[in-house]
Amino acid sequence: LITRKEAARLAKRTLSQRRYEHTRNVEKLAVRLAERNGVSEEKAALAALLHDIAKELPKDRMLQLIAENDIIAPVWHGAAAAVLAKTEYGVEDEEILSAIRCHTTGKPHMSKLDKVLYLADYMEPSRAFDGVEELRRLVWEDLDQAMILGLEMTVEELRERGAVVHQNTQGTLDDLRRKLR
Repeated sequence: LITRKEAARLAKRTLSQRRYEHTRNVEKLAVRLAERNGVSEEKAALAALLHDIAKELPKDRMLQLIAENDIIAPVWHGAAAAVLAKTEYGVEDEEILSAIRCHTTGKPHMSKLDKVLYLADYMEPSRAFDGVEELRRLVWEDLDQAMILGLEMTVEELRERGAVVHQNTQGTLDDLRRKLR
């Protein structure tokens, strides 16, 4: 299993400076959110460090991963990162792999670790968009309410752009709304 320190070195070596800084911001926030929500800080850190590890792969390598692992192209980098984490970096913990896999779309019945990584990625300090400050306040009060707000903002933004809302994103939102009724 890759250690947190090795994952940080891998991210630095593999990612552009901008993506590496994003990854470290996600790591710091994920660790704080994990501590606040009774989630393993080590798992949160490792998931955060590896969540975008496939984002800047060469096109031919990405296409190979997509083809060999039945990955749906529009949300490839999370699924591809989970594949790399497992096959090349020895991560066998399904909680970590799940968090990496669903960090862009969410999925119904998310674990706390899934939610921690999703939100840390979505609202890390370099992110700037309408509503992010409200989200940053809410996340410390209620993880599920923060997820609902973040997902609502995502769905609205996608629809405004005329983009398709991934079924997992809508399913996650519906699942959380049902859960909190």
